Amino acid sequence: MFTSSVRAHRRLNQNCLNGLAWLILVLLALPAAWIILTAFRPATEVNASPPIWIPREITLDAFTTMFGLNPGVQARVAVESYMANSIFCAVFSTIVSVAVGTLAGYAFARFHFRLHTASFLALMFSRSVPGIALSLPLFLLFTRLGLVNNVFGLSFVYIAINIPFTVWLMDGFFRQIPRDLTEAAYIDGCSNWAAFWRVDLPLAGPGLGASGIFAFLAAWNEFQLASILTRSNDARTFPPGLYAFTQQFTVDWRGMCAMSVLMMIPAIVFVILTQRNLVRGLTFGAVKG
Repeated sequence: MFTSSVRAHRRLNQNCLNGLAWLILVLLALPAAWIILTAFRPATEVNASPPIWIPREITLDAFTTMFGLNPGVQARVAVESYMANSIFCAVFSTIVSVAVGTLAGYAFARFHFRLHTASFLALMFSRSVPGIALSLPLFLLFTRLGLVNNVFGLSFVYIAINIPFTVWLMDGFFRQIPRDLTEAAYIDGCSNWAAFWRVDLPLAGPGLGASGIFAFLAAWNEFQLASILTRSNDARTFPPGLYAFTQQFTVDWRGMCAMSVLMMIPAIVFVILTQRNLVRGLTFGAVKG
């Protein structure tokens, strides 16, 4: 009797926690759902009062207008340029920051050198500086170097921003890998590089996936620095490109939502393809054998 009562109590608690989790997920998904519905609703329903929650008609006018497919209507924004620039900045900065951050994290985790702790703390402190404080110095520096409105310059900014977080994350992963495995590789004749490439790096795969996801999303969704360092469609990414729908007295909310849907698709696909590594990466080391 007592055992069944405990099981029933635990089942009730679990059901309550599941219900609370679903409620939180629904609340968090409401803004995204509203953006998607607004992108496909007719223009007459966008500013309707009271609001129309479920569109009475599904239309692609916002997308066709955005791409200039409607007869007599020109594309108001350079969607193709925004997408190409966003993909390049996000992918390039992710690859470089993950590669450099992984090597640096391994060095901090496996080797002790002069100013080891001070260097690590200085690197972490650089990540704590807010973007608004970096915007003006970066703009002045990029102006002198001729990198303003340059997609490569913007990519290097994202690399510098993502490297400290990647170093911190990968340092924690490599510290969870038993040092005995690395020392056994040394005994078998492996050099430092061979031990890293053949032993430690494969075991840190979940960390690579997690750091890659965070680096990609940080570059893909960044607005502040991109809006300051880019001046034309040749280097502008999606987030500052959304302002092309804002005029002096009006805002094309439906067009802005349509571009937001396009902006969400690559990020969602990237996260879906790598979500297993993300979950493993966030839980790695939580349970020790």
